[in-house]
Order: sequence, then structure tokens, then C-alpha cells
Amino acid sequence: MDSSVSYLAPQFGAATLDQRAPVLIAASSEAAQRRAAATVEAAGYRSVSVPIEQALDRLALQAAASALWVEVDRDGGDALDRLLDRANSEAASGRMPAIVAAPGALIDPVVAKMADGTTQLLIDADEGERAAALAVATAWRRHGASMLNDVSSEPSSARLRQLSDEVGRIAATLARLSSGVGTSATVERPAPTSATGALPELSGETVRSVIRARRLRAKFLDPELFADPAWDMLLDLLAAEIAQHRVPVSSLCIAAAVPPTTALRWIKTMTDNGLFLRRADPHDGRRIFVELAPAASEAMRRYFAEVRPQVAV
Repeated sequence: MDSSVSYLAPQFGAATLDQRAPVLIAASSEAAQRRAAATVEAAGYRSVSVPIEQALDRLALQAAASALWVEVDRDGGDALDRLLDRANSEAASGRMPAIVAAPGALIDPVVAKMADGTTQLLIDADEGERAAALAVATAWRRHGASMLNDVSSEPSSARLRQLSDEVGRIAATLARLSSGVGTSATVERPAPTSATGALPELSGETVRSVIRARRLRAKFLDPELFADPAWDMLLDLLAAEIAQHRVPVSSLCIAAAVPPTTALRWIKTMTDNGLFLRRADPHDGRRIFVELAPAASEAMRRYFAEVRPQVAV
């Protein structure tokens, strides 16, 4: 892969940061490299590109970078896993913001390495989402040093996550507004229930009937009117819990019926708000399961008991 500029030095750090530093691209193929470079160059940045297998060596030599962009269109196996670990480490430590762009087929192995949400993750993202992610990363890089030095401020990684989420919400809002549809939603932690006694019985068929009814709406109305995936995710995880099935991240994204990057953002939000739990697959280190938190499960079951027999969708 060609490199448009070289910034070689024994190490990199805050003292060497330069606003003109390129974006370091690690790509799984020539096609992936071209796509990443197009995004980077459209934003006015130069790029340095290496194959994923050479990325760790390049990081050891890279004096400065505006961001690390990992673009994959196929599973790179151990080399990809090691690079994702390093990308997460770079972003979490505040040394370098990181972005990972991947297809939907790679959701599970990629998400398994993105446990703390510091690295921005794009799945089948459009150009608007890709540009927004790069804007967040480069903004963090320009202001990261001052954020790290401000002992009264929140950690820079938390700031980055908040900024990324906000940009994502803005991008989603703009997309809906451009099609003439506006929605808003908030997610709150489930309130502790004051109910006592055993949880009411709830059949899987009851939950599945609600899911089917909700999906029928798209036959008659614009699906964008129901773009908030939170309730669909809650229903899917409740049905899986009743059936004693485990739900990988990729399956939950499909159930959400929204773009994968949006689904992942909602999974993170619901997890941060105590509604979902992440569980590592004990048999596959490259897969994460998602399940309802106990309080969320109880709240959902009591909800169904309350609304019977006129189950609300």
C-alpha cells in the first residue's frame, strides 16, 4: 500500500502532536485502504496506509497521527485481534483516537474487542457517519492534551465517548429531518420496583406475538416513523431469556431493524444505563452475548402482566 507521507520517529507522545499529522490507516485489503483514504482525504487530511499485519510495527515508529483508522472488509484473525487490542489501548490511554470500520459480518469479533466503548466503531457506515467519526477523533486529538491536564475535568476517554454519541445523535437527527421525519428518545435506568412476590408467568409466544405485530407496521407505514430500536431490543432479549437462548451482538443488531452502527450505539447506551449486560462467550473469545439486566427483566415481565389482555406494542 502506498503512503502519501512519512512521520517516522522512535516514539510518539503529547509533545510531538502536530495538527498536520496524518491519519494512520491500517487496512485488510487494497479496496479497504482506498475507501478509508477517500474518507480521510475528503476531510482534508493526509494518510499513511499499511496492511493490518504491519500496523503494530508501524505504530511503534509513528511519531504522530491525527487518528488511527482501522478499515476491514475481511476477518484478519489473530493479526486483527492484536491490532484491535492496541487500538483500544491507544484510545483508552489518550495517546491516539481510534476508529474501526467493518462490515456487518464482522460485528461479533470486532465488538468483542471493543469492551469499553472508547474506540469509535462503524458497521456498514455511510459516508456521513464516517466523516462524523473522523471529525470527533481529530477534535479529540486537538484538545486531548488540555483535557488530560485539566484535573477538574472528566477523563478524556469519557469526553470522547460523549462527543461521539452526541455527533451520532446529531447525524441521525439530520438524516431523519432530511426525509421529513423527526423523533426523539431518552433512555433511563429502570426504576426499582416496589412490587413484591413472584414474577408473573409470561410465555415466549406472547412476547413473539408483540414482536410480529410491531414488524407488521412497516407494511403500512414508513419504518422511519419507528426508528427508535430500544423497545425492539428489549422485546427480543426478553423472548430470548424466556426461551433460554443466548443472543450475540450481531443477532441483536438484526433484531433492532436499524443500521448496525445505530444499533451498536443503542446497545452501548442501554448497557451504560443498566438495562443490558454483556457476557463473554466462554467457548469463543471473539463473541459477546447481550442479555437483559435482572431489573430490566423484572420490569418487562411486570409490564406485560399489567397490560394484559390488551398487549401493547
